Amino acid sequence: MKTFNLFLSSIMFLLFVGCSEDLVEKELKGTIKGVVVAKGDNTPIPNVKISTSPSTSSLFTKSDGTFEITDVALGDYSVKAEAPGYVASFQGINLKNEAQTVNIIFEMSDDNSLNSPPTVPVLVSPADNSDNQPLSVNLTWTCTDPDQDDVLKYDLIIKNSINTSVLNINDISSTNYTLNNLQFGVTYFWQVVVSDGVNPKVYSEIKQFKTSSTPNNRFHYAKKSNGNYYLVSTDEAGNNFAVTAQTQNSFRPRLNNDANKIAFLRNVGGNFQIFTAKRDGTEVTQVTNLPVTGFNNAEIDFSWNTNGNQFIYANFNKLYRINSDGTGLTLLYTTSDGSLISECDWSYDGSKIVLKTNGLNGYGVKIFIIDMAGNVIKTVLSSVTGGAGGVNFSIDGKKLLYTRDVSGFEDVVYRQLDSRIFIYNLENNTEIDLSNLSQKVNGTNDLDPRFSPNDSEVIFVNTSNDNISQRNILKITINYNNNTYLRTTLFTNAEMPDWE
Repeated sequence: MKTFNLFLSSIMFLLFVGCSEDLVEKELKGTIKGVVVAKGDNTPIPNVKISTSPSTSSLFTKSDGTFEITDVALGDYSVKAEAPGYVASFQGINLKNEAQTVNIIFEMSDDNSLNSPPTVPVLVSPADNSDNQPLSVNLTWTCTDPDQDDVLKYDLIIKNSINTSVLNINDISSTNYTLNNLQFGVTYFWQVVVSDGVNPKVYSEIKQFKTSSTPNNRFHYAKKSNGNYYLVSTDEAGNNFAVTAQTQNSFRPRLNNDANKIAFLRNVGGNFQIFTAKRDGTEVTQVTNLPVTGFNNAEIDFSWNTNGNQFIYANFNKLYRINSDGTGLTLLYTTSDGSLISECDWSYDGSKIVLKTNGLNGYGVKIFIIDMAGNVIKTVLSSVTGGAGGVNFSIDGKKLLYTRDVSGFEDVVYRQLDSRIFIYNLENNTEIDLSNLSQKVNGTNDLDPRFSPNDSEVIFVNTSNDNISQRNILKITINYNNNTYLRTTLFTNAEMPDWE
């Protein structure tokens, strides 16, 4: 009986096990495969994290941007691709059948695609169509960006009304810029371009302004910067502007109101030539090719005629006349003793010329007057020791300015110890010591005198006789009726004055 029961139990166990295996179904699985590329150029993106929801395996794309998730249970999934610098991307899939493979392509956009562009720059100042702007204008504008972390950079586009040149000023980090070295009487057009480094550049509207007309300044002088002279135009109140650039050595300004031009000397290849320019410094033209040469480049001078169509100037011991357009070079005079002609001045009526000559060392000075035929008609100064110069006729041609070092000192560096201004009366051959009458400070030199346009004042340079101190431009106001001679300072750190 026991044997029978054991047999029956075994049979029933085997039947139960067989039935249980039929009741448990095998789990069905599929595969998710794909590739991740950059949107636009389809470049594969490696190291992109791929994950799913519901969660399965997480992995990263290979170097070719591909990935594969195996043994994924059938069902609906959201597949996520994420990587630094890119906007996360999602795709929904459905695995329905056993051994099914679903292929996905992710096109990922860089996260800059969510960046908003800056606003259009608004041009604030100067106001549109404004006039009489200075030659240095502060341009200002406003601009904002919705993305506060963006760094905005600005470009300026500047055009003008006189030529087709375009000035581009790039990578400005603020919303203002000072535009320098503008020209008088010119209309300028300006536009601002902004970039956030992400989106396309944004352009403002175009606005315009016009600079003031060229002032009719009566005063000009030379100023030294980094070893070069440059020219300054100014009124008596000191409102001034640079006529020439500081990068070129330009000196000895001479204005001619009839020609409405300023002439000056400029270094060209080691030689000094006469140039002309408009009052604002534009339209610079070289007049001479045979250079202006004499003793000491800082001492040499030249002269316009009254109507501004000719110059006279010296080349060593010869005096030449030339038309202001560079034609008609003519020899007028040659010194009889080979002395150098350093300075000259042409009388207002054009009938005579005063010359200052000297030897190679600057001494042995003579000041004399010739007619237009080259005949010496009067000797003003000769047989003196020390330096002299600064010759200039009065308007009526009856007086002559010059300077002379009354100390008579002579040395190899042409130093003067007590240079004074004299007014010589050509009618009665008398002279007055203008420096003494106006109480020149001891230990200083008065140099480079010029009559004022009405002959009632004299403009000149005063400096210490140490030959290295600052030079200043002064004037002496003359009242012959009560014999007063008032000395006042006009411009500091300036020399080679001109008053027309």
